[in-house]
Amino acid sequence: MPGRYRELFSAKGSFAFFAAGLVARMPVPMTGIGIITMLAQTRGDYGLAGLVSATFTLSMALLGPQVSRLVDRRGQSRILVPATGISVMALGALLLCARFGAPVWTLYVSAVLAGFMPSMAAMVRARWSWLYHGSPRLHTAFALESVVDELTFVIGPALSVALCTTVFPEAGPLVAVVFLAIGVVLFVAQRGTEPPVRPTTGSAGISPVRMGAVRVLVLTLMAGGIIVGTVDVVSVAFAERSGSPSAAGVVVSVYAAGSAISGLVFGTLKPAMTAPRLLLIGTAGTAASAVPLLLVDDVVGLCAVVFVAGLFFSPTMIVVMGMIETVVSAEKLTEGMTWAITGLSVGVALGAAVSGEAVDRFGPGGGFAVAVAAGALIILVALLSYPLLSRKTVTSEEVAC
Repeated sequence: MPGRYRELFSAKGSFAFFAAGLVARMPVPMTGIGIITMLAQTRGDYGLAGLVSATFTLSMALLGPQVSRLVDRRGQSRILVPATGISVMALGALLLCARFGAPVWTLYVSAVLAGFMPSMAAMVRARWSWLYHGSPRLHTAFALESVVDELTFVIGPALSVALCTTVFPEAGPLVAVVFLAIGVVLFVAQRGTEPPVRPTTGSAGISPVRMGAVRVLVLTLMAGGIIVGTVDVVSVAFAERSGSPSAAGVVVSVYAAGSAISGLVFGTLKPAMTAPRLLLIGTAGTAASAVPLLLVDDVVGLCAVVFVAGLFFSPTMIVVMGMIETVVSAEKLTEGMTWAITGLSVGVALGAAVSGEAVDRFGPGGGFAVAVAAGALIILVALLSYPLLSRKTVTSEEVAC
């Protein structure tokens, strides 16, 4: 298995853009929770902290695909630096406003402008797609990226909260700003692996998200993200109810470990099934693995259940990103991938918010019910969209041939 992943880096400059992209994508999972922790300490208002963080998340969900659309039209090197500059300055302003007690409206304005933060996960995947389009190595590359996404969403929030609580309140978002600036500069410097700007077609003005196939794939990842966000939040409440608050980190780590292991293994395989069928199996497993969450009564049992649930997450995401690469034309690929990643991010935020409210009202069981409902949604979407995705995948592969 290690040999398959080593082969990815045989292309000149591949490790350099991968490493730079890893640094540049850490700010996404660090910033939202960092804003909450920072404002909770400086303002003492969790409601305000949550609203400002949600404003940032929503802004990034809306602006991120637009930044990626410009990248597809003008190139990564021309767009990433100014977009990142806006985000860095806005986050810097947010930190200063929090530190010196500026009016509340300044926090919201800064959070909106910080949403110009580019989707570096999509930028890295676009480079892999350009290097290995039509090669089995692309499947392995997408598997690696899925595992990296999972790890950043485990390490990033924990690092941000630790910095805010042990150094000073603004430390978490500040380190995220530093990672963003350094990572993007190093990434853009790798000009040899930058995807060329593709000639636009007659449908250049139409966003990929207007395609039915892309919409259902985005919705699939959103439902999966709800489950992830729910596991993160409810694990904390469950561990506290069990008398072991520190066990929450273990539960989240076990979930990430299951996802990472399955993603790495899946990336070395050459599936004989079609992508829509693989997606159907993955979503069925995701839905089924959420049900036992309602039955667990101790931390050990919860760890076992979330490990199994994690086994289905990365393969499902790998299949979705592979289908995006298949159905979206090359000149719109970065935007298409950004919409998919945005769907996942929105799902995580939505899952955290809804499950948190459910826990407050009904306890951990109510939170886990949110994950079960999301599991039902994900399999329903896969079943209803199977004919559409099958047609689109076959048609796109015929065009490519």
